[in-house]
Amino acid sequence: MAASLEPVATRQATCKCCGDPASLYGVVDFNKNCLDVKHPALAFCGVPIYYHRCPACGFLFTTAFDGFTQEDFHHHIYNSDYILIDPDYRDARPRANAQSISNAFQGIEPRRVLDYGGGEGLFAEIINSTGQRQVDTYDPFVPRFAERPAYKYDCILSFEVFEHTPHPEKTMRDMNELLTKDGLILFTTKLQPRDIDQHRLNWWYAAPRNGHVSLYSQASLQRLIQPFGFQLASFSDSFHALYRRVPAFAAHFLRAG
Repeated sequence: MAASLEPVATRQATCKCCGDPASLYGVVDFNKNCLDVKHPALAFCGVPIYYHRCPACGFLFTTAFDGFTQEDFHHHIYNSDYILIDPDYRDARPRANAQSISNAFQGIEPRRVLDYGGGEGLFAEIINSTGQRQVDTYDPFVPRFAERPAYKYDCILSFEVFEHTPHPEKTMRDMNELLTKDGLILFTTKLQPRDIDQHRLNWWYAAPRNGHVSLYSQASLQRLIQPFGFQLASFSDSFHALYRRVPAFAAHFLRAG
């Protein structure tokens, strides 16, 4: 009797940014991570992670973690080995982000600011130590910062969160609910290169072990934010802003950009 090959992933998924059908795009081992371009940080584990890409807006994503609980993420991704494939997340990156934001808002009056997905809180600690403004930290994966804020914020900062969320619309809605009507969201996530079809999942940023489950094109970001009435400004392929009207405290760099 001939063996039967059963698919382990559906050929079609629904795009999480625009709702169109998205076909299978490729598969990688779960342990593929961002450091593999320099040297393999982890051996293959034999767990296939399938990604889909939407032909309408270009959104590239996996559904493998859609049903994960916080405990699942802690066990499989944000565990003690995470530092091996993202050694900068605890110290170097928060310090660099604090310097960049301090430079961007230098001389601007204090605003109510939220670091959304702020990890262990070092970024806010650095900014708050200057006495220039108060920054709160919110991160549902870190127990001491897991309580959802009761305030609305003039500015929400979100460093490397968008690529980690398996439910982009839900995350966008949550941020919007925490933002004042004319507030600003500043966030980082790397956009797909224009020649993504040459790289496909060899692109270094397509890294399930890092928790990179949602990878955006400019068009997919536009489709994601459209229902919320935001405008999108991208200062680079990694740094972006969302706003409805240019806030006075950000006019000097938004209008310049």
